[in-house]
Amino acid sequence: MCLGCPFGTVAGVNAVLRSLVRLRGGVVTLGETSQLVPVWAVEAACKSGELLRVLPEVYVDSKLATTTRPASTRPVSTRQANPCPADRDPLARLTPELRYRAVAAYADGRGALSHTTALALWGLHQPVAGEPVRLSVPPGLGLRTRPGLVIHQRHGFTVEPPQVVVRQGLPVTRLETAVVDSWPVLAPERRRDPVIRAVNDRMTTPERLVDALDAAPKLRDRVELRSLLHLLTIGCRSPLEIWGHDHVFTGPDMPSFDRQVRLTISRRTVYLDLYAEREKVNIELDGAITHGDPRQREIDLRRDARLAVLGILVVRFSHRRLVHEPAEVRREVLAVLAARRVTV
Repeated sequence: MCLGCPFGTVAGVNAVLRSLVRLRGGVVTLGETSQLVPVWAVEAACKSGELLRVLPEVYVDSKLATTTRPASTRPVSTRQANPCPADRDPLARLTPELRYRAVAAYADGRGALSHTTALALWGLHQPVAGEPVRLSVPPGLGLRTRPGLVIHQRHGFTVEPPQVVVRQGLPVTRLETAVVDSWPVLAPERRRDPVIRAVNDRMTTPERLVDALDAAPKLRDRVELRSLLHLLTIGCRSPLEIWGHDHVFTGPDMPSFDRQVRLTISRRTVYLDLYAEREKVNIELDGAITHGDPRQREIDLRRDARLAVLGILVVRFSHRRLVHEPAEVRREVLAVLAARRVTV
């Protein structure tokens, strides 16, 4: 018998603990377990390898963690409040979903997942190996950065709407804030994609992102982000269009193209990448992914024929030509526009 155990036996206590862990989806806190079982039950589960301590007072079902265990730090007393052995980075043994839930449990309502972590929960970022979980909190709460977890203390931050919303059952910073915060954190070659996708998928607008950027005056590399937002505001909707804007379709003698012009043709809505209204010329930029796809080619031909009925000439450039022959493409565009001014 276990004197003082509400369930009479050690086996009964352990059964209650296991049930709680299952009920909580594999993630529990010491505060939750202490309402049902004594601390020694958690200690025993850690010693036996059933539970893994991933953060102070936060435990995960070991069966849900990878078998690879990082090098240990100094031993932890089995009599302290958090009795599981300490790994150097136990969060690294968990899937992203479990890491996020463990960090949210650690925050206990005092913070929100932010930066690239929030971006991942918004579906705009794929975490890479070794990427830490990021948590934004008001200052002075005592939460601190740990292996696999970066704490961002933010003055004026409150863990409630409109600054924080719930995604997949977890508190996250609003989309615009996550996009802007992630800009200096991401590698330069990965920065633009989430911004462009967020706008293209109509999750936000360039104007709302500009407002979020204005609220972060000390953001690193903000000039580059503001330039990208300007291009999105004027209608660029892909890296290829941005390349074209920067290297081909602006400058001396080039007209001011309208971008992403919406037209309805035979009850179908089409968008023109670049449109010179005076010359009635539509410049289309064919991306590397769709280039050469026979089905897409047939769709493009039908679309171009419908535009021809309206007197609009469609001129297409491939990704390869635009990137590797920008000067030649520019000359061809200027020649087409000059010819159309004579005939239109």
